[in-house]
Amino acid sequence: RNPSRHSAATPWTWYREQGVHLSIRAMFRKGGKSTSMNHGGRRRVVTEFDDGGEMIEEYDLKTDELLLRKRRGRTVLGKDEEWEYLVGEAPRTFSPDVGILAESSVNPTWQRSQDTPQSFVWRVRNLPYPIETYQVTCDHGDQKIVIRTTNKKFYKRFDVPELRVLKLSLQDDALSYDWKNNTLIVRYKKPREVIKAELEEKMETQQLRLKRAPEDGDVDCKQQ
Repeated sequence: RNPSRHSAATPWTWYREQGVHLSIRAMFRKGGKSTSMNHGGRRRVVTEFDDGGEMIEEYDLKTDELLLRKRRGRTVLGKDEEWEYLVGEAPRTFSPDVGILAESSVNPTWQRSQDTPQSFVWRVRNLPYPIETYQVTCDHGDQKIVIRTTNKKFYKRFDVPELRVLKLSLQDDALSYDWKNNTLIVRYKKPREVIKAELEEKMETQQLRLKRAPEDGDVDCKQQ
């Protein structure tokens, strides 16, 4: 059996049946205080940490799928750092000097897109080269995924925050990629430990939601 055969409401039951212990807040919210609210048709969970750091997650209200996860810390002087987008795309900024969006629509753009239950997914848009141009590999030395093109037109290195937090190493056989519509799609199959941790976080989010159903913008509750 596997978790996908169970209802979405109780996916963690399968792990308990297999003797796997679930402990709340195993990954990104650990050590913080979370507040949940409805905002703009999404479930927003804001987690604040004692060191001044902050994380914002947004979930689809109907499917509970994670749409956005971003976090930022504070400098030693107490200034907020730039947002780091773990899932989802940062908004493009308007440049008043040139009167256009700062990010060109013709340049390659890399982002961590919406994951599937089984895989992490990244997309690089505006890459017009055929699939044989791309080389996607694991660099085991510094635990990063590397994308390069044989024509030297694109190069990108990035890690997988979930693996870093859970102290898991990259595996070559979990990495795959495809190309269509001028977009390179990179997938990494989630290890069992990641799936378990994500189920814990989803269970906590559902517990926050079940406390009460607030109107848009109302604060739901806190957990720590």
